Amino acid sequence: MSQGFTLWFTGLSGAGKTTVSKVVEKTLRERGLKVEVLDGDVVRTHLSKGLGFSREDRDTNIRRIAFVSHLLSRNGVAVLVAAISPYRGIRDEAREMIGNFVEVFVKCPLDVCIERDVKGLYEKAIKGEIKEFTGVSDPYEEPLSAELVVETDQESADKSAERVLATLERLGHLPAPSIGGGAYSAGEESEIKKRLERLGYLEREGGARGSDE
Repeated sequence: MSQGFTLWFTGLSGAGKTTVSKVVEKTLRERGLKVEVLDGDVVRTHLSKGLGFSREDRDTNIRRIAFVSHLLSRNGVAVLVAAISPYRGIRDEAREMIGNFVEVFVKCPLDVCIERDVKGLYEKAIKGEIKEFTGVSDPYEEPLSAELVVETDQESADKSAERVLATLERLGHLPAPSIGGGAYSAGEESEIKKRLERLGYLEREGGARGSDE
């Protein structure tokens, strides 16, 4: 059984965590990996229903996500977590629990996140209608040593995902895509060689190369 890992996307609401993780998920599945996605919003609906947004509740939510990620990872699953997870200490705790942990800081300026917010949550938070909102009335502690930082206001989701995959390959969590043993069969190679010889691009065995140099 191949070794699993957890890819942990952290960043402000609207930074692009879910968007980038979906692109990465598609490629990992295409490469034959077993993949599970733990999205922050979905987890709160099913795994952490009833928790609020106090620091204690946020930490409890992240511990639950980390525990599930640990179980899946040790059983050969590639786990993609997309959660704000605003506090550095609890992310470090998740790293220690999981082991094969790759932190991706999805970085995006607050004003851009506000522009992207179709639900109007930031606007409500700024007006004081939503309490303890990360980036407005509650802090976000940026990672100090994430394995990768992607800046989604400066590059596309596809480009960010490409960089994530390259990081997984560099760290040994993901093998490079297989190119195959050879592009052509022996018969095809022989035919191509003959054509190139007739065109003068290859020297015939025992004969001179074409004279149109």
